[in-house]
Amino acid sequence: MFDPPLFVITFRRLLVWLVLSSVSFRALVAEEAAPKTGGKGDYQVQPGDMVRVQVFQEPDLDRDLRVSQEGEVTLPLIGRITVKGQTLSALEAMIRELYDRDYLVNPQINVMIVEYKERKINVLGAVNTPQALNFPPEQALTLLEAISRAGGFSRLADRKKVRLTRTAPDGKRVNFVINADELMTGNQGQSWVLLVDDIVYVPERIL
Repeated sequence: MFDPPLFVITFRRLLVWLVLSSVSFRALVAEEAAPKTGGKGDYQVQPGDMVRVQVFQEPDLDRDLRVSQEGEVTLPLIGRITVKGQTLSALEAMIRELYDRDYLVNPQINVMIVEYKERKINVLGAVNTPQALNFPPEQALTLLEAISRAGGFSRLADRKKVRLTRTAPDGKRVNFVINADELMTGNQGQSWVLLVDDIVYVPERIL
């Protein structure tokens, strides 16, 4: 049988390598572009969250627990632990260590959020539907989006003097006056992403 020349074999191998490399590259790009779901992420547990703690092959130890205002939950055998501010991965590691220390051999722990704390902001004043708005922790809500969800500005709204009231980390209330007209035209440097318990107040124009 006639054998192809060496340069033909080399060319074929190079062609196969290029095709495989292209497929791998496209798969990598698709993986990076796809939204990351199902991981433990960086979410930090907060008071009011409902967490599910599961211990592999120990169903009597499984619990759905509401995090107290002090940021604590109570687990079988272990007792009360502080979970506020912990990521789910860090919480799994902590619970695994506590069970492994005195009660179980190499326990496998899974922690998930089954119900997030209600995140609420208030939109008041000259909007068509003043109300309290809820939004999930994975969703950012801007000032303009909140006003839109509250029915938009009323006919008498003073869009240039929208007031945002926010509680600072030290517990003090801080007020910001925001020109919503500039926000809508993109002339402001920030979009004013809202935080839990923010109050948005739209005053009426003085006629």
